[in-house]
Amino acid sequence: MRRSSYSPEPDCAIAQSLAVIGDGWELLIVRDLARGVDRFDLLAESLQISRKVLTERLNGLLDSGIVDRTAYQEHPTRYAYHLTARGKALLPVLVALQDWGDRWLLGDGELTGTNAADDAPAHRVHELTGRRIPADLLLPATNANAVLRDVVAADANATVIFGYPATGRPSPLPANWADIAGTAGCTLENRLFAERATDFAAAGIAVHGVSTQRPDEHEAFAKAENIPHPLLSDTDLTLAAALRLPTFRAGGYERLKRIVLVAAPDRTIAAVRYPVTDIPEAVSWAFDTARRLATG
Repeated sequence: MRRSSYSPEPDCAIAQSLAVIGDGWELLIVRDLARGVDRFDLLAESLQISRKVLTERLNGLLDSGIVDRTAYQEHPTRYAYHLTARGKALLPVLVALQDWGDRWLLGDGELTGTNAADDAPAHRVHELTGRRIPADLLLPATNANAVLRDVVAADANATVIFGYPATGRPSPLPANWADIAGTAGCTLENRLFAERATDFAAAGIAVHGVSTQRPDEHEAFAKAENIPHPLLSDTDLTLAAALRLPTFRAGGYERLKRIVLVAAPDRTIAAVRYPVTDIPEAVSWAFDTARRLATG
C-alpha cells in the first residue's frame, strides 16, 4: 500500500486515515467511483491524470480495501472498479468536504440552504443534464428499500425526484431554521406534489421525494400528511455523493438543498431545476417538463 512520506502517529485516527487517503487524487477517485465512473480509461479522462499516477493510486486504494475490482473483459483483462463498504463509508466525508468548499472557498461563508443561479453549485448540478443516475444505490424508502434502477422505472414515462432539506414533523427543526435562506417550505412542497398525484400518475410520471432525514421520520411524516409518493432517505449520502448535490450542515448533519430532477426511463437526467425559489411553480415545472419528456 502506498503510504505518505511521513510516519503517522500510531494512536491518531486522523493521521492514520491521511496515510491512506491523504492524497487528493485518491479522494477524487473515490468521488468519481461514487458517481459511477468505474473504468480505468473513464477515470483517467475524468480526472485528467496520467495513467501511471492513476495506476499507483488505484493500487493503493485496492491494497487499503477502499476499492475492489471485477474483470469485465479478458484478453487483455480489463477491470471495473467499485467502492467497498469501507470506501462507501468515506462518502459523508466527501460530501462534508464539498459543503465546506462550496461555503468557504466558492462562497462567502454564509450558511444557506440554497444558491444563486450563477453560483458554482448551481453550475455543477446543471451539468448533470445528460448523465445517468447510478443504478445500484439502495436508499430506504417509505414503500420499502428502493434501488434507484427501480425508482427510475422503465415502465414509467418519466420520473421526478425532488430533494429537500427537512420537514418539521415529527422531529422539530433546528433552532434558527427560518433564518437559513431556502429552508422553508418542505411540507408545502410534499403537499403540492401529493395534491397532483393523480395528474402525475395519469401521465405515467413517477414521483419520489428525498432528504437526509431518517426512514422513521419519513414514515411518520408520510402517515401524518397522507403523502402518496415514496420518500427516500439518503442518510448515508450515497445519492448526494453520486450526483454531487449541494448540501448544507444544520442541526448536526448534512441536508440537501432544494432541487428537482427529471429523469428518463433509462435513468438519464433530462432536466434540473436549481435553485428552487418558487415551490408551486417548481412543482408545475416538474409536471410540464416530465410530461414533455414522456410524450417525446
